[in-house]
Parts: sequence; C-alpha cells; structure tokens
Amino acid sequence: MYGISRGELLRETRSTRQRAAVLGALRAAEGFVSAPALHELLVAEGAAVGLTTVYRTLRLFEETGRADVTRDESGGRLYRWRPPGEHRHYLVCRSCGTSLAVDAEVVEHWVTEVMRKSGYRAVAHTLELSGICDGCADTAEHAEGAPL
Repeated sequence: MYGISRGELLRETRSTRQRAAVLGALRAAEGFVSAPALHELLVAEGAAVGLTTVYRTLRLFEETGRADVTRDESGGRLYRWRPPGEHRHYLVCRSCGTSLAVDAEVVEHWVTEVMRKSGYRAVAHTLELSGICDGCADTAEHAEGAPL
C-alpha cells in the first residue's frame, strides 16, 4: 500500500486508517485527481475506504491547506497534494488534465494588499486557469473539424 508513517499522518490530521490510505494515495497520484478516481485506486489496492470517506478527507485536506483544488470541464473538483509550506496555482489542460504550476506572485501580492487595506486576516483565495496544452492543440489541429 502507500507508505506513510503514523507520525507524519498525525501531523496532518487526526489518525485513522482510512485517512492514512487517502493521504498516501493522494500523495502518490500524479497531477490532479478526482475523488472517484482516487477511490477506485484505493479499492484496487485493497483499501477498505468508502467514497464518502474519500470526499470528506479530501475536503478536510482542502480546508487545512494540504490539497490544491481545481475544477474539470464539468465543474467537478480535482485534488492534488500540497506539500507543507507551499501554495501554488496551476494551469490545467481542459482536454487531457495535464497541469503546470504557474508563477502567481502578483496574485499573492494582491491578496496581501487586500488584507492590509481591509483589515481581514487569514484570507483564502482560489485562482483557476485552464486552457489547451500544446500536445492536445496539435492533436486537435490534425483532426478535421475538431474545436479547441
């Protein structure tokens, strides 16, 4: 199964076997992944974790800043593990789902300025960027009548 130490899990959330399994699977996933896809992966590995538990755990990771979240074309949430101390924004391909971390320093400065001027603290923000990657654009150009 996915390797994670008990001490590492306790630093992240209250320890349960199910959360440990979800955390391990999320950390092992490449790129963004949906809750149902993560659940399928866990079941294939033999973990006894329900889909509801996966959703709840991912929501907890999002709320505690342990997961980055974006949306797919249909509006579904996609999750990606966020290492401690990191906050990133991603450009996600609407066709294949490939993601690329982007420099969003200007956004972070803007948020800091909004906090300073408003007096608010612990302001959270979400920036979602999506487009079509070069690989998918090249493929679409070769397919007759395929819109980008």
